[in-house]
Amino acid sequence: MLRHMAGSGSDGTEDSDSSAEREQTNSSESEGTVPKRQRLTRASTRLSQSSQGWQHSLYICTHTHIYTQELKRAVDHDESPPLTPTGNAPSSESELDISSPNASHDESQAKDQANRDSDKDLSHRPKRRRCHETYNFNMKCPTPGCNSLGHLTGKHERHFAVSGCPLYHNLSADECKVKAISREKQEEEVKAQEDSNSRHATRHQTPTPKQIRYKEQVAEIRKGRNSGLQKEQKEKHVEHRQTHGNTREPLLENITSEYDLELFRKAQARASEDLEKLRIQGQITEGSNMIKTILFGRYELDTWYHSPYPEEYARLGRLYVCEFCLKYMKSQTILRRHMAKCVWKHPPGDEVYRKGSISVFEVDGKKNKIYCQNLCLLAKLFLDHKTLYYDVEPFLFYVMTEADNTGCHLVGYFSKEKNSFLNYNVSCILTMPQYMRQGFGKMLIDFSYLLSKVEEKVGSPERPLSDLGLISYRSYWKEVLLRYMYNFQGKEISIKEISQETAVNPVDIVSTLQSLQMLKYWKGKHLVLKRQDLIDEWKAKEIKRGNSNKTIDPSSLKWTPPKGT
Repeated sequence: MLRHMAGSGSDGTEDSDSSAEREQTNSSESEGTVPKRQRLTRASTRLSQSSQGWQHSLYICTHTHIYTQELKRAVDHDESPPLTPTGNAPSSESELDISSPNASHDESQAKDQANRDSDKDLSHRPKRRRCHETYNFNMKCPTPGCNSLGHLTGKHERHFAVSGCPLYHNLSADECKVKAISREKQEEEVKAQEDSNSRHATRHQTPTPKQIRYKEQVAEIRKGRNSGLQKEQKEKHVEHRQTHGNTREPLLENITSEYDLELFRKAQARASEDLEKLRIQGQITEGSNMIKTILFGRYELDTWYHSPYPEEYARLGRLYVCEFCLKYMKSQTILRRHMAKCVWKHPPGDEVYRKGSISVFEVDGKKNKIYCQNLCLLAKLFLDHKTLYYDVEPFLFYVMTEADNTGCHLVGYFSKEKNSFLNYNVSCILTMPQYMRQGFGKMLIDFSYLLSKVEEKVGSPERPLSDLGLISYRSYWKEVLLRYMYNFQGKEISIKEISQETAVNPVDIVSTLQSLQMLKYWKGKHLVLKRQDLIDEWKAKEIKRGNSNKTIDPSSLKWTPPKGT
């Protein structure tokens, strides 16, 4: 924002009133007959007489010079720009007039002299307060009836996006501040407790009695929640939805336990704070260039993060994407015409796996560059830490689809380097939101390790893992280890043997065993404990799940490791 204002100079022409003012000033200075205070008086008189020429008066010019100097100092010290006389941050040439580089040397000298004279007269004025955050007061929160005051985090005075709007979340600004104070106190208590535990911690420490009691309390709270909404509560929820539609968050009270609801509120506030930091840093604007929703096949998906689509598409707020070729368009009419002509019914590349309606296609980033780039742009809408968008040639993409009579629909994908020196078997992995929590993420992870087994390598995902990625991988590693323990009939277990059998990196095996409290240090040796209670719990879930089709069958893989790519 500062860069835009500081670079918005004039076009080299000057207004006739302003030029005449400076010529009169020059002539008066050369003659030495008009005192300095008298010149200011004439300028002030002219300001009061002419309502249309007020922007070009000497009085305003002197103020403009002051704001220009303050702006330059703010840029040098990374401060926010000063406020203009109207109370808004400078955003146009009329509010911040930087002299044209084409102006003559004499005119600039005369203007500087006039500014110095006026500075003496204005020295008694109090210094203007600078704002610590760059707010554009012309922006407004899109929520109907909201005045943009307050913030969901309780730490900011204004907001410009739905993510920080208290009204959208059915709260008031004061309630958000109270919740923020309460959250800070809880965080301080937790931090103090962690510091106390860290001083007395031992290796592979078991949960403390206090942690066990807290876990039991949470379990009791969740058991005691209402099984469903009462009739009056249902009517209240329906009335709220009919009155506000999608302009307000649905009422969340009585849907789950108070503990889980508070956890959700904390997550919302944290996400809103992260978005606010990105906005202040200039990485995203006040929601103007962020795609809110995409139309993808028969689904309308809300996006989670910013993706670097071209600006002409990003500023629309809504994108239309072909679910087969992944081409993105501006309107539903264009998408409908495209779908009538699009001949794609599945991803490009070779189909290397098929069982039932599930297929996996291997797509080379070098051979199908446009498709892979579009896939990365689409994935960034739902991934936080993804940085690969256009340099797709060194990667292979394994795209999982679910087939019906209309074609193969995108379920998810993962990418891997063609030549990874660290034996990473996954660089980026995504399950589309409409297929989440259905077992497809675990299938993608299992498929990546199946490829590592065929390559006779030990694999591991590329770091850092996202929050959802870490949860998915921890769950997968836990299942693999418990299955191995269940089928193991020997007396001694070797981590190296587990790694060779499952293709999981030994570091990942050790971290999972530690989280399961199955790895102990005793008499100078690390011992793997076979916890029968965890194994029985896993087996019961397997029996309850039954013969699910959400598993990878190695016999259905038709693939050989690529050579010389």
